[in-house]
Amino acid sequence: MTAEYNTMRQAEAFLTTRTEQETAHAGYMFGRVIGVPTVIALEGELGAGKTVFVRGAARGLAVDKHITSPTFVLLKIYSGRLPLYHFDFYRLSAPEESPELDFDEYLPGGGAAFVEWPERLPELLPAEKVVIRLERFYDDRGEGRRILLTPHGADASLLVDRFIESITWRTDGTLNMPQAGEA
Repeated sequence: MTAEYNTMRQAEAFLTTRTEQETAHAGYMFGRVIGVPTVIALEGELGAGKTVFVRGAARGLAVDKHITSPTFVLLKIYSGRLPLYHFDFYRLSAPEESPELDFDEYLPGGGAAFVEWPERLPELLPAEKVVIRLERFYDDRGEGRRILLTPHGADASLLVDRFIESITWRTDGTLNMPQAGEA
């Protein structure tokens, strides 16, 4: 194994959320630690929480608009602390299907590029990225989400490290989020 491989493996992380609010809060904390242009590839089945995570990240990036899925327009751009580029490749299967979009301009461009369904066009993504896989699961406590983060590259590894360091937990195992009325 190379030293680079070991570094990337050390930064892999996962957390579990139990509610949509926790998933959005995890996204918020992730958005807060993004400091440089970054590509985030979001994987997971329909309804896994990809757009919920992006909604939270948008808040962390100081975007003041409501985030919706760009499934039918392929890309939505939002202004914040860094620009947020929200892609949805669900309807695509070949780069030539969307020649009007200059993907290189936004991946990563000058901001945070969140790409839902990246497995549809993996050749468009740069080598340096964070892959976030959201998985739905069920257990005796009900439905939840596993959020698995895999960095590819040194900057991506630092981002995942900073994200994990920013997360705190309550004694009952839930994310430590501000209560209603708190900032």
